[in-house]
Amino acid sequence: MGYTLVEIAERAGLDPAFVDRLGTLGILEPVDGTFNEGDVRRARIVQSLDAAGLPIDGLGAAIQAGHIDLGFVDAPAYNLFAGLTDTTFGETAARSGVPLEVVLAIREAAGASVPSPDDRMRQVELEVLPALEMALRQGVRPTVVEGALRAAGESARRLAEIQSEWWMTDILQPIFASGGGATEVTERTGDFADAYGAVDDAMILGLYHGHQAHTWMKNIFEGFEAVLTRAGLYAPSDRPPAICFLDLSGYTRLTEERGDAAAADLAGRLSKLVQRTSVQHGGKPVKWLGDGVMFHFREPGPGVLAALEMVEGARDENLPPAHVGLHAGPVIFQDGDYFGRTVNTAARIADYARQGEVLVSDEVVTASPGLEGVRFEAIGPVELKGITETIPLNVARRV
Repeated sequence: MGYTLVEIAERAGLDPAFVDRLGTLGILEPVDGTFNEGDVRRARIVQSLDAAGLPIDGLGAAIQAGHIDLGFVDAPAYNLFAGLTDTTFGETAARSGVPLEVVLAIREAAGASVPSPDDRMRQVELEVLPALEMALRQGVRPTVVEGALRAAGESARRLAEIQSEWWMTDILQPIFASGGGATEVTERTGDFADAYGAVDDAMILGLYHGHQAHTWMKNIFEGFEAVLTRAGLYAPSDRPPAICFLDLSGYTRLTEERGDAAAADLAGRLSKLVQRTSVQHGGKPVKWLGDGVMFHFREPGPGVLAALEMVEGARDENLPPAHVGLHAGPVIFQDGDYFGRTVNTAARIADYARQGEVLVSDEVVTASPGLEGVRFEAIGPVELKGITETIPLNVARRV
């Protein structure tokens, strides 16, 4: 389908004068007198480059001289830069019955600024809508739907940034280092970009479905547990869940001294260590906290074993010394996170722990009878910051 420059501006949602200038500079060049969908993508990309401070006059000159080639955006992989649809956020909300604030949150969750109801939606944004509609029809509250949407967006952002980084360091930079230019980039990466897009989508879905299996099994277990308990056929365990905080001593200072590359390396090694160890003992990392990690364990005993292994593993991996705090008790689960007094107390215990130390509350000790290979040494009641009463603490050690 052929477009004029005015239609390109309309499709891309850009000022016609700006798009006309792109034509004058040779950044957009017609084929047989018209422009195509790839030119819509080019216009959007160049507008972003302009907003980021790159001179489009220089960009046009580089394109004319053959130093830069925007032909790569014609590849199907770059459909994510497609133009706007004819549907606004407000119209979509009215048609679908999804609250306007939830529809507007789609663009925010995808990493862009807050739109207005009169802004037109992109196709990728409309693709999010059916899941929201279905959840709302089943009675899920709008606030919960919006929270899940934002959480999914944040996870997607982290993955996209990591992939973008390795694309630059391991794909593009080697081409430039060998003397290749922008034309070589298009020739040597176009097929890979298209092919990888499909398997990348499959990989992400596969990992997501794996996590779904774990979380759905938790719901199945808790649902059946409640039914069997009410029927008098099962007595729930008297071992409450445990919250664990692991911190690396001096992590922030160390990464500031060594720079971003060292910080990324430390974070990667820490991630492998804590993910592997916590899962082996029936736990899961809940969130990262700059210089540490918060975990949830279904039972305290395995949480203690995991904590000891993580402290030892940090030492073996030449990571900064780790210290851990655990507390057992009821927790509130909401929007993928855990809240309540148990969480706050565990965090304060971790703050009190010394390098290489695993400190646990009496509740953890009581709920971990006969824990093989571990002994607990009481250090008495301790005043913790932000906790009104003293908390009896114990050091967990290997036997």
